[in-house]
Amino acid sequence: MEEREYTPKQEQLARFAKAMGHPARVAILDFLIRQNSCFFGDIHEVLPISKATVSQHLKELKDAGLIQGEIEAPKVKYCINRANWEVASLLFKEFWGQEAPREKKDCCE
Repeated sequence: MEEREYTPKQEQLARFAKAMGHPARVAILDFLIRQNSCFFGDIHEVLPISKATVSQHLKELKDAGLIQGEIEAPKVKYCINRANWEVASLLFKEFWGQEAPREKKDCCE
C-alpha cells in the first residue's frame, strides 16, 4: 500500500481545527479576540468555564499557536497570537471557499 503524506497546509489547518473543536475553546478565542490588549485575570470568571478545565483548554490553544502568553499561575496573561490568527483565517477561508462539483444536486441520489 502506498503511503501518502498530508500537505503542510492540511496539517496546519487540522491543528487549528482540532484546537477549536471544543465549545469552551471557541468561547475563549471569542473572548480574547475582542480584547485590545493581553487579558490579565481568570477566564473562568468571565466565561461559563470551570476553573479546573480552563488551563487544559488554554494549553491546547497555546500548543496550536492560536494564543500566547503565560497560562500558569501566578503569571496569568493571554492574548490572541495575531500572526497565527491571520494564518488560520486564511487557511479556513481558502478551505471553505472551495466549490463542490455541481454535476449532481446530491451525490447520494
